[in-house]
Amino acid sequence: MQTMRAILVTLFLAVGLVGPAAAGPLEDSQAAYNKGDYATALRLVRPLADQGNAAAQYNLGLMYSIGQGVPQDYVQAHKWLNLGALDGDKDAIKSRDIVAGKMTPAQIAEAQKLAREWMEKHQ
Repeated sequence: MQTMRAILVTLFLAVGLVGPAAAGPLEDSQAAYNKGDYATALRLVRPLADQGNAAAQYNLGLMYSIGQGVPQDYVQAHKWLNLGALDGDKDAIKSRDIVAGKMTPAQIAEAQKLAREWMEKHQ
């Protein structure tokens, strides 16, 4: 009985220690965003987006599209959504297209230029 109890306590502690460690900056950023802490969400998501994390790029693009944690900027939103869409994510593609519908052709061209420049710099 004592051996079984020791095993259960060890498993409980191991699971308890692994749970928080499994959460990463992206999950922490999403949690902060959901709480309305946009400054923390931005602080956590921007480095991931800069490193090429497609989910982070998508999230950053959404933040720019509605101006949460950053000034609303459709050019930046399109840039980040476009980068996030490169892996074929349908939500990123759809969001990028919605943002594009609110932009002038010149703004779209600028966003595409910024995305190309980002790609050249990070390849």
